Amino acid sequence: MTDIFVKGAPAPPRRRRAQLNWLFTVLPAFPLVLLVLRLWYLSRQDLPTMLLLVQYISPLGMISALFITLVWTVPAVILVLRSLGGILLVSAPEEAGRSLLAVSALRMPDWVVVLAAVLASFTWQLRLLPALAMLVVSILGLTAVQRFRAARWAMVWVTIGVPVLVGALVLMFVWPGIETAVRDHEVSTALLLGVPPLLGPLMTGPVPAWSARLVTHWPAVASAFVAPFVIGVVFLRAPVLPDSAVEVGPDGGAVQVMRGQLVAVDDTSTTILQGNGDVTFIPNGQVRSRILCPSVKQAPDSKVSVRGWAVDDSALSWVAPTRPVTEVDPRCLGRAVNPQ
Repeated sequence: MTDIFVKGAPAPPRRRRAQLNWLFTVLPAFPLVLLVLRLWYLSRQDLPTMLLLVQYISPLGMISALFITLVWTVPAVILVLRSLGGILLVSAPEEAGRSLLAVSALRMPDWVVVLAAVLASFTWQLRLLPALAMLVVSILGLTAVQRFRAARWAMVWVTIGVPVLVGALVLMFVWPGIETAVRDHEVSTALLLGVPPLLGPLMTGPVPAWSARLVTHWPAVASAFVAPFVIGVVFLRAPVLPDSAVEVGPDGGAVQVMRGQLVAVDDTSTTILQGNGDVTFIPNGQVRSRILCPSVKQAPDSKVSVRGWAVDDSALSWVAPTRPVTEVDPRCLGRAVNPQ
């Protein structure tokens, strides 16, 4: 199904192209705004410090931090857009030509959806995987309804039987985690694990035509407004400079340890950005030693685990190798190795 049929005259193609041109113009500017805000936040709103960071920080490093921090948002946008657009297409076909949501879902290639689902399965936390499973089931059912004219029993199986079966299997897998979450009074974790499998059959079938735009457009608009703020808050906390400790002192004198983020090392000095936003230039002749300090691992938000898998962890965190930290260097704690 590649053509869009509408009741009456279709939406003017020129208007649709104008809307897409505005969208394609704004999207590349959003990562740039995030990078500038990250430097502004890191410099404690001090313009000279920000200009210094711009001079020394590698754009590739900033982009890498942005990608690693926000990689999970890309499949979320793709899958939610395809699911909501598919519901609108099967519920109110006459709205297809006038809705950017429906047009985007209709023209989205299948391989993009597959790659988004695979990426989400590796990067999303366990607590979000039930929602991912239901999104995939919803997209499969909606795609079957749009493209195939199969027998009624086949459509019933695809739109009702498969979601019920997948939901039952997901519930069986996450049930120990739901019990633990309820016992520990973690309501949000229990809802994220238990509610999506129950909504599978509701996400594949059409809704009344009069409520189609209400069910699809308003959640999409709300997500579009909330997502930039959530993404901004997450990225503003992401590290973009290496945390280091530097031993400073003259030969034969007392040694002082300076903690901060290493900005640059040149022929004459070492530049450190301290936690309070002050920039310190240390002459290289006074630098006794330097060491990179491991990032502080935040305490998990939840104590719930499902069959030995913590709900805060993703599959990628299990597959990717990690650097074990068995002993913290005293310099990272602000103590010199040899004070004298």
